[in-house]
Amino acid sequence: MKDLEFNKNEDQYKQIIYQLQTKAKKTKLGGGEKKIEEQHQKGKLTARQRIEYLTDKGSEFLEIGLFVGEGMYKEQGGCPSGGVVAGLGYVQNRLCMIVANDATVKAGAWFPITAKKNLRAQEIAMENRLPVIYLVDSAGVFLPMQDEIFPDKEHFGRQFRNNAKMSSMGIVQIAAIMGSCVAGGAYLPIMSDEAMIVDKTGSIFLAGSYLVKAAIGEDIDNETLGGATTHCEISGVTDNKFPNDQACLDYIRAIMGKIGAYEKAGFDRVEPKAPAFDAKEIYGLFPSDRVKPYDTVDIIQRIVDEGSFDEYKALYGKTIVCGFARINGWAVGIVANQRKVVKSKKGEMQMGGVIYSDSADKAARFIMNCNQRKIPLVFLQDVSGFMVGSKAEHGGIIKDGAKMVNAMANSTVPKFTIIMGNSYGAGNYAMCGKAYDPRLIAAWPTAQIAVMSGSSAAKTLLQIRVASLKAQGKTISKEEEDALLKEITDRYNDQLSPYYAASRLWVDAVIDPAETRKWISMGIEAANHAPVEKFNVGVIQT
Repeated sequence: MKDLEFNKNEDQYKQIIYQLQTKAKKTKLGGGEKKIEEQHQKGKLTARQRIEYLTDKGSEFLEIGLFVGEGMYKEQGGCPSGGVVAGLGYVQNRLCMIVANDATVKAGAWFPITAKKNLRAQEIAMENRLPVIYLVDSAGVFLPMQDEIFPDKEHFGRQFRNNAKMSSMGIVQIAAIMGSCVAGGAYLPIMSDEAMIVDKTGSIFLAGSYLVKAAIGEDIDNETLGGATTHCEISGVTDNKFPNDQACLDYIRAIMGKIGAYEKAGFDRVEPKAPAFDAKEIYGLFPSDRVKPYDTVDIIQRIVDEGSFDEYKALYGKTIVCGFARINGWAVGIVANQRKVVKSKKGEMQMGGVIYSDSADKAARFIMNCNQRKIPLVFLQDVSGFMVGSKAEHGGIIKDGAKMVNAMANSTVPKFTIIMGNSYGAGNYAMCGKAYDPRLIAAWPTAQIAVMSGSSAAKTLLQIRVASLKAQGKTISKEEEDALLKEITDRYNDQLSPYYAASRLWVDAVIDPAETRKWISMGIEAANHAPVEKFNVGVIQT
């Protein structure tokens, strides 16, 4: 029965979901309705319309990096979604990575975060051996910020290295030039297996007509220099030209319909069952007051298939819940932080959300078992960190934590991470944060990602600031100290936001908890394209 606390939590979470939906709707407009209309006047579809037309009707599209660039580049007018739309979608029933430049955002120019997002899309494709479809429409590097995008290892040029690597791996890459494609960016479609171009709107060259005039004094227009007729009939750079976007996308669908079967990893799947309880009940179960405890198993039961959850070592290491289950029919191993206060094997009370030695030991063993049995891992994060203090240190918390991190880092089965609530400090690492190569990582809108909680960090930073002022012989009143604490707290809390994390691609998306099953299921389907390597845990101290 739903109680008053449930209803309070549910009301607040629904407000948070509404904010997520509103923000998503605005972001999907890219450069705005005026810029969208300009695309249509040129006879072009927008990036999102191209993806909708290309993908199978009624199929799911799992967008990666919707909120990339959120709140960034304000002086440059912003860069919604990093000026590129990317995600996993079905084309002729084949799961693909689709990357489409959004020409409504600064003519599809590449900002530093654009490069990071493109590289993340390629990384997902490489890890999962997925075909890649590039829908190119970009003015190239955003020149005022070229020093932050051009020369480094993880900058613009890395994508062409990835093109070559994917080709050697046998990963299919198909490109469509549907607008501008200039300078270094011209290599991306031409390093793909097949490159199409749309007549009169698509163009590709190393230097446009203005630069050609400045460099060698030649007078020539862009269409003659690098249009569809030039490259399909004279240079042979592109393979086929098409009269419009739709015809070009139809041809890509025809290609995808003839691709042979892929080698499978062989993850186990049975007929899916719906969860025993409505996933939206998570809104009421997840406390609006983040310090309040809750039973993580209640959350798990609303994500996994009905009757499929079998807990591992339920009576040991209780601040981490481990168990085997199914999500949309796929076999998974779940590692989740338990947020309720529990009693240890020695009868001591342990704080929820904190990793103790016994919990770390249990998780390490469970992760190794999943690798032995070729079962993908799902990490559900709501973690404050590892236990501290003399008792924990004398008990070897660092050693046991290292065991867990070692097993998780060396895991070869695909890992998927959902940040539900707190994700603090070394807890983020041990529970498969971004640094540990989850195939996909998503955050609920209640997530907070940082070294420590906002209140703890603010008090620590305040102590440092006050001590520094005193060392300079300055005094600070109680009112000034309170004002300083508020300033520090507000700034730190902004950085805790899941949207702050999503804007920088620390997470792939901010999602409604009700979408968790879809994310994990499509993620495992993608991972099933890539055979699993042999697991070798390395050195673990006992």
